[in-house]
Amino acid sequence: MAGKNSTQKSARDMILSLSLILLAAGAVWLFSPHDEGEPDLKRVDYRVDLLTARRAATYPVAAPEGLPEAWKPTSVRFQGEQFDAWHLGYRAPDGEYVAVEQSTQKPAVFIRAGTRGAEKTDKTQQIAGETWTRYEGGRYDALVLEEEGSTTMVTGTASFARLTEMAEALRSESD
Repeated sequence: MAGKNSTQKSARDMILSLSLILLAAGAVWLFSPHDEGEPDLKRVDYRVDLLTARRAATYPVAAPEGLPEAWKPTSVRFQGEQFDAWHLGYRAPDGEYVAVEQSTQKPAVFIRAGTRGAEKTDKTQQIAGETWTRYEGGRYDALVLEEEGSTTMVTGTASFARLTEMAEALRSESD
């Protein structure tokens, strides 16, 4: 009989211990912050990177001017050793992603990578006197401007209206 009593006591102790652990875990979960919103992305200052890119690139590097404060720059990079690749990423006012991409890389390769495989459409639009071609994809859409020696692309998860807003704001040193 002594063995049965100790087994019952051992099982009871395990259940009590497990209950205390679950209670403590519940209290930690209850009092820890649960931010269900989108992460607060840090605004980046891209002025130095833009000046560097404009000095080094073989084409006029573009960046937006005059966008409302609600447009938040979140990423920037210039890779001179890789086709003078310029990237400037933004979070649009509606929370969608918009990026300005420029490169001297072969347009077909550059566009496919930058749009995550979006397909060229027959649709074009005039922006600042230039003809931009629309690309549509499952993940990203894009507006693309192919020029002699470089390609400029405004791409992302945003609507074409937002992509157009960014493309209209682009200015280069030569503008």
